Amino acid sequence: MMRKGGHQETPAQRAAAAVDNTLFARYTLTVLGGIVFLLMIFRVVIHTVRYIRTLTCLNNDTQRYFRTPNLAYGAIKQHLLYAPLFRRRHLRELHFGWFHLGYVPTRFQSLFLAAVIIMNITLSVTGIEWNGTRAAALSHLRNRTGTLSVINMIPLVVLAGRNNPLISLLSISFDNFNLVHRWFGRIVVLQALAHSLAEVLNVVDQGKWSTMRYLFHNNEMYWTGLVATATFVAIILVSSSALRHAFYETFLHLHIAIVILSLIFLWKHLENTLPQKYLLIMILLWAAERFIRLGTLIYRSFGRGGTKAELELLPGDACRVTLKIARPWVFRPGQYAFITVPSVGLWTSHPFSIAWSNNSADEKNQDSEKGYQLTPEDILSCSQEKTSMSLIIRRRTGFTDKLFEKAERSSSGITTVAALVEGPYGGHASLQSYGTVMIFAGGVGITHQVPFVRDLVAGYASGTLAARKVVLVWVIQSPEHLEWIRPWMTTILAMDKRRDILKIQLFVTRPRSTKEIHSPSATVQMFPGKPNVDTLIEMEAENQIGAMGVSVCGTGGLSDDVRAAVRRRQGTRNIDFLEQGFTW
Repeated sequence: MMRKGGHQETPAQRAAAAVDNTLFARYTLTVLGGIVFLLMIFRVVIHTVRYIRTLTCLNNDTQRYFRTPNLAYGAIKQHLLYAPLFRRRHLRELHFGWFHLGYVPTRFQSLFLAAVIIMNITLSVTGIEWNGTRAAALSHLRNRTGTLSVINMIPLVVLAGRNNPLISLLSISFDNFNLVHRWFGRIVVLQALAHSLAEVLNVVDQGKWSTMRYLFHNNEMYWTGLVATATFVAIILVSSSALRHAFYETFLHLHIAIVILSLIFLWKHLENTLPQKYLLIMILLWAAERFIRLGTLIYRSFGRGGTKAELELLPGDACRVTLKIARPWVFRPGQYAFITVPSVGLWTSHPFSIAWSNNSADEKNQDSEKGYQLTPEDILSCSQEKTSMSLIIRRRTGFTDKLFEKAERSSSGITTVAALVEGPYGGHASLQSYGTVMIFAGGVGITHQVPFVRDLVAGYASGTLAARKVVLVWVIQSPEHLEWIRPWMTTILAMDKRRDILKIQLFVTRPRSTKEIHSPSATVQMFPGKPNVDTLIEMEAENQIGAMGVSVCGTGGLSDDVRAAVRRRQGTRNIDFLEQGFTW
């Protein structure tokens, strides 16, 4: 049979290739599904252990049993789950001059990515008739790599989604899935290039370069395939770490535009073929995720007067954003939301950790329970009050700089603007099963950690969790940064039984004078300079109560120091590591 390219393929060869391609495509999805299933079993076991530990420790102030580590699991955490690929660098960025080169994955991430790459290489070349004619081998390779490239676009789009169901099922952060998404993207592009190269070589072998030029000009399958491959390569170039971090907003808009363009040409290229059905599945998944995001944004932002954002200037080039959300949600520690301020940038949507949630109606109801008499007007106002959620945004470039300038133009330093909110996301991590909790924050990373502190102190007072000792370590450049969370920290310090459980250590790295460094009390202490993370963790580990959880959200250097200190104690202490990073 003569194919459009002009080279010969027997019907038997075409049938065998089609069967192999379909079978190998199913292998890809089956293997990935098997990995997800194994991870789900692991998460169920971990969740069950933590749930039982929480229940067991509710009335147990010593929790001696849970101090003892599991040696085998400790070794796995030390050398695989928590270990960077090389030595201790993970979240501290790699730079070449001003070029951002990305981050070093952990050994577990590296092992998983290596397995995915090896699987795709194996499936791309296995079963090819290498001992047959060159034309048959290239034809089979072309079909195989093309089919696998389209198949890999299904996990590619699932992993990119903010509403990826695997995030909650596996308790794995979007940050980690985004890393895998980028590598699947590279695999898709490399397979598309192999697909195109195999076809070009086959046509050239059968004729001349003039034949190839003729096909590109006159055959829709060829020129649409060429454009689709070119757009794939453009996506990889635009998505480089250096450009992504230097011009994030530009990258995001270009990325979406080029993806849509590539799908249009790829759809035409695959017309009336089996891979087109795989592409349809991918497009439907992508469209469904976008529809969910749009529906969430509309639901949270419109109606009931809409969502408003109060911008308040703070010292240290920061801005407190208090959101009055049209339709709020029940807040959990660790959640974040994507915020858009149309008057600043309609097409810019950025993620920010929610530092505080405050429901005025709930506070009035609590006053009623304490015996205060509420008037009918109070009751009516309760039903009309909106839950407020607050963020701290540090001034950088782009959206955050424009937002800061908008607040700066107000004579009072406070202004109210319309806002769009998409969320919530995250909030799957919990520290409630640990008898001892250490919480590290660097700079504006405190916004992620404050809700955990509040949750642990409240839970201790009500006797609903295992925590008996909580230590917050916050590293800031200047004492004026304390203003960022002063009202919330005042609330926490006034909470019932706070002194029995919470200790706060503040480290000021750039104090203007020693007079700025003073400790208000024995439970709230301030120190100059950077903390010795290893020493701080050892001090608490020596007298730890039950299992110990260590959480960090801050600079890459701080996160890597905390990670190294936790790794060093695996096998001698029952200690877990939780890290929050936004490395997109």
